[in-house]
Amino acid sequence: MTIHSHSEEETHAIGVRLGRQVRRGDLIGLHGELGSGKTCLVRGLAEGLGIPPHKVRSPTFTLVNEYSGGRLPLYHIDLYRLSPSALDRMALRDYLYGDGICVVEWFERLGEDAPHLDIAVTFVGPHERVLVAVAYGVQYDALVHTLTGC
Repeated sequence: MTIHSHSEEETHAIGVRLGRQVRRGDLIGLHGELGSGKTCLVRGLAEGLGIPPHKVRSPTFTLVNEYSGGRLPLYHIDLYRLSPSALDRMALRDYLYGDGICVVEWFERLGEDAPHLDIAVTFVGPHERVLVAVAYGVQYDALVHTLTGC
């Protein structure tokens, strides 16, 4: 599924729709260049979960940010500075397969072959992004359609 976003507000709104539909234990993998809008999408997802979006910060230097106060906890992992070893992946399993929603930026660095919703964010123009969503696991098919508002 391909979605065009023409502004930060549109990317945020896509995240809000997603946040309203995610279920306990969902895993979302994000890809995209620095500044492409991954964290903006996560802020929207947080809002859709009932978590104040202003609390969401990129966890580039902390590895994992945990957010509570919504209908489900949100675990936001950023692997930009890390390619996890097997031991690191074991330590992350409580987040990846826990009771909350886990979003992993730079998911390809995780090295896990787990069912997840995969979203690639790509620059097309100064204000335009293309989001390509792929469901890896049938439980994520409905989330792909949620992204377009269908």
